[in-house]
Amino acid sequence: MPDTAARLQLLTRAGCHLCEVAAETVTRIGAEAGLVPEAVDVDADPDLRAEYGDRVPVVLLDGREHSYFTVDVVRLRRDLGIA
Repeated sequence: MPDTAARLQLLTRAGCHLCEVAAETVTRIGAEAGLVPEAVDVDADPDLRAEYGDRVPVVLLDGREHSYFTVDVVRLRRDLGIA
């Protein structure tokens, strides 16, 4: 991961309605910042499932937990420098 670019990930799982809503939001905000968010299925990785499985969707920014259950739009826009 380059130090100069923010990396945006969304931890999700199949069949999660909140994840679908979060994906739309993160995709829209990411596009405003020139980023393509990476969707990661927590159920495909036992470590991710153990760490985040009870909180999906989870937004990670630069590998750090940013928000969960819902996207904190105001904070995410600010942290991406597009507020």
